[in-house]
Order: sequence, then structure tokens, then C-alpha cells
Amino acid sequence: MASDGKGNLRELRNFVGGEFVASGSTFENVTPVDGTLISLVHEADRAIVDRAVDAARDAYYGAWGKLTTEQRCNLLYAVADGIEARFDEFVDAECADTGKPKSLASHLDIPRGAANFRIFADLIKSVGTEAYMQETPDGRGAVNYSVRQPHGVVGVISPWNLPLLLSTWKLAPAMASGNAVILKPSEETPTTATLLAEVMKSVGVPDGAFNVVHGFGPDSAGEFITTHEGIHAVTFTGETATGREIMKAASANIKALSFELGGKNPAIIFADADFDAAIDGTARSVFANTGQVCLSSERVYVERPVYERFVDTLKQRGEAMVIGRPEDSATQMGPLISREHREKVSSYYALAAELGAETVTGGGIPAFGDERDAGAYIEPTIFAGLGEDTRVQKEEIFGPVCHIAPFDDEDEAVAMANDTEYGLASVVWTTDLSRGHRVSQAMEAGINWVNCWFLRDLRTPFGGMGLSGIGREGGQHALNFYSEQKNICVKL
Repeated sequence: MASDGKGNLRELRNFVGGEFVASGSTFENVTPVDGTLISLVHEADRAIVDRAVDAARDAYYGAWGKLTTEQRCNLLYAVADGIEARFDEFVDAECADTGKPKSLASHLDIPRGAANFRIFADLIKSVGTEAYMQETPDGRGAVNYSVRQPHGVVGVISPWNLPLLLSTWKLAPAMASGNAVILKPSEETPTTATLLAEVMKSVGVPDGAFNVVHGFGPDSAGEFITTHEGIHAVTFTGETATGREIMKAASANIKALSFELGGKNPAIIFADADFDAAIDGTARSVFANTGQVCLSSERVYVERPVYERFVDTLKQRGEAMVIGRPEDSATQMGPLISREHREKVSSYYALAAELGAETVTGGGIPAFGDERDAGAYIEPTIFAGLGEDTRVQKEEIFGPVCHIAPFDDEDEAVAMANDTEYGLASVVWTTDLSRGHRVSQAMEAGINWVNCWFLRDLRTPFGGMGLSGIGREGGQHALNFYSEQKNICVKL
């Protein structure tokens, strides 16, 4: 049981107007590692969200809004420095909340979480504008130019799989653009958001420019944010079903919306691929972060000449995965985020078996004979033999699982890969460069890799098609969402 150093259970309060605020209701934050109670979290009621909106508006029209771009960016650089100064504390908090291996959190989540502030602070200072000379009937002409204006107050609703990284991926461009923000972290992973609030306060970010409200979705902080008249834009990463509800709730006030939603992503392996590289990449894209990555490959298609060998080798990789506690240096895979989520993933394992799938490996829950049995661990799993029209092939599972199937030619592979309502990511493995370009361009997905996975230039557009979301994040594309352009026409 985590404490404040004095034997008391740690409490995570909301952060509003530069102060930590208690509420009349708390909920438990339990680690999926072994079921231990980590902290009590204060759930924001409507009044606290109202206070956060008022504080954000005051900051936007006051101290935060009056800063120059350079002053604002210097504060964001200081936030990045502040995260790094408390690096171990952020790592430990992320691992306790999510159960992910410490090696992953220390090499990805926390470094990228800090880097996002530097990246967007750098970018905002180099953003240009557009201008046009216009001819007029009197021959004197006119000049048209555009300027960017922040929305004002932005609601940020972030997920639990990469808590700090994905929240700062939104917060950094929103704040660099001059908006004041209200962050609602997932109720499953509230701790690093609280640490980030402490950093914001310590480096001198004006009160109200950054706020944190804890809670859930319906009838809680999530709903209060999406329906609030004083919030001008909402950005959300999470499940497609939740995205639908947010869109409905936000429609009354015509808020700007950016959604990065679910995926049922395909990986296509051609017979001419670098076999070892394709195995390495596919193992990562299926099992990394216990499969709890929106970009994971849940549908794997392998050209028939190498199919059997690929299945056998990927099976060996899955069975060799070391499942354990975050702090164990040998751990490659931690638990799922919660026992509730494990029930969902397990239900798909059971459904696959019921439908007659071949269980290549896994399909169950590991038994350790120690405190981990109270956690939310699950076996890395590979299925085969199911039709493309089954629920297992159509619905996002969000666990360390894939279904693997053979194909005979390129057209068949493309057709199977695109047979989905989602459209977030795809991977193609081939040494034929022309084919790599051709097939990746045929994919109906927003993010497409050839001979790699999860390789990201943060300036590039990030987002999905279909049920995978609306809008694009990353680089200039993020700044386009977090600001509005207005035209000024000057008659000469």
C-alpha cells in the first residue's frame, strides 16, 4: 500500500487554479501488478469542473494569455526539465498504475512525455502564415493574410495505456498554441497527471493554465468536460464507443473535436521479407505493452510459402515472453491494466475457442503461486483458422493477441487487410520496394509502416480513418487543431 511517507494512504486531489482541491467523493486506485491499493483519488464533481473552467478562462484572458510566445515556450521547456528532474518518480508512478515493465516506461513513456513539451515549444516558434496579394477593380489591390488564434479552453481526455506520453502529446501543442487546458486522465492511471501538476506549479506556469480533474465518463468529469459551454475544444484518445458518446455530448455547443480511437490493425508479411526482421517487428507489434497499444497488430497475414515457418517462430516468441513485475529487469510483459479489462480480453479468448479457432499458443491466465495471482496478467496468445467475418477478426481486443492467416497473392492480402471498419495503422514487410510503396498506399489506414513498426517522426500526421477517429495530431497538424485561423484583408 503506497503512502505519503507518514504511514497515510496517498490521496490524489484535483488541481484547479494552481491549487490541489479535495472533493466529497473518492475512488480507489489499484495496481494491476498484484491488486494492491495505491491511492485514493478525489473525483471531481460538476462544481469542481466549473471551477477549473473558470480558472482556465481567467488564465487565458489573464497571465497565461498575456505571455509572449517565447515566454510561454520557456515555461514548456522548464516543464520538460522538471519531468526529467523527477524522472524516477514518474517512472515508478507509471509502472505502479499500469504494471508495464520499468524498462519500457523509462525508455519510452517518460522520455517522450518530457520531449513532447520541447518539440512543440520549438515548433510553435517556426510556424508561418499565408498571405495573398489580391487584385481589385480600382487597381490598388489588397493584402490578405492569416493569423492563428487559440481556441481558449481545451479539454484533454487521455487514456490509460501510455498515460503521460499521450496526455503530453495533446497538452504540449495545446499549451504551445496559447490555450489553457483541463486534463482528465483515465481513472485507471491518475498518478503521473498529479505529478505533472506539481511540476507545472513548481516551474511557474500561471495558475489556471493547466488543470487536472479526476473521475470517470458518464455523470462524472468526462461528461462535465464534454458538455461544458466554457470549453471550446475537446481532444480524446480511447475507445471508439466512448468517442461516439463524446461527439454526441459536444454537439450541443459545436466544439472542435479531435479523436484518436480504436484499431484492428493488419500486418502483411510477404515471402520475400527479411524473415528475422519481420518476426521481430511482428512480435513487438502484437505483444508490446501487453498488446495495449492502439497501433498493435491484431490481424497478421502471411504469404503461404513462409506461413508455417512464421507461425512456428512467432509461437516461440510468444512462449518465451517473460511475464512479471515491472521492477524485474527480465520482465518483457506486465499485466493488463485491470482485472475488468482482463475479463474483456479473456472473453475474446473464449469466443475464439468457441468458434473453433486453433490456439497456436496461450489462451489462458498464468498462475504464479505468489502475489501476482492477485494481479491482471494474461497469456500472450496466437489464434489461427478463423474466418474474416468473425467477431474476433472484426472487434478490437486490446490485449497481447493476434490471429494469423495465410494468403496467396497481393490482391488477396490487401482485400483482407482492408476488410474492417477501422483504419488506424498497417504494417507491410517486403524487400520489394515497389510493392512496399504500392501496398502501403492501398491500405485504408492513417498510419502505414513498411519494414518497421512504431517508428515515428513526431512532425508527421497521426490519426485514423473510419472508426479509428477524426483529425490528425503531430507537428503542424496538431497546431492546426489547437488554433483557429482567421483572415485579415487590408485594402491598399
